[in-house]
Amino acid sequence: MVPEAEVQDVLAELQRLRARVPLLAGALTASTDGLVLAQDTPGVEAEGIAALTAAALGVALRMTEATGRGGFRELLVRGETGYVATYAAGSSAVLTLLAEDRINVGRLHLEGRRTSTRIGELVDAALQRMPQPAPAPHAPRPRTPPPGGPLPHRT
Repeated sequence: MVPEAEVQDVLAELQRLRARVPLLAGALTASTDGLVLAQDTPGVEAEGIAALTAAALGVALRMTEATGRGGFRELLVRGETGYVATYAAGSSAVLTLLAEDRINVGRLHLEGRRTSTRIGELVDAALQRMPQPAPAPHAPRPRTPPPGGPLPHRT
């Protein structure tokens, strides 16, 4: 999906984020359909988290639409021992952060939003530069009968 050079740039963003926010246990970027683009999630199965993020994103999108709150921006889940935060990252990716329960949630949002904006710019720019597939040849259209019904047949 995204060229390797941009994947390395996204991974570098994740690593810088984890260095700035020491109570982050992991960070990953995935496509909106659940494919891992880059991850820094020691001890966590990134593919499973990306798939769950895609499922949660689907529910979040429906909720924002149903309640008239506009497009998806972020989702925060709090468990007994920490947080999972997901942020929109451009038009086709998301940033998911795993944080310990002692984290300052305001700081988590501040850093998560900044990083998701940068990652979104990287991913969207990479996708725009990728060659677009050629359109599929059009299949011949089935002939439709003229107005007024089917043509009469001679018997």
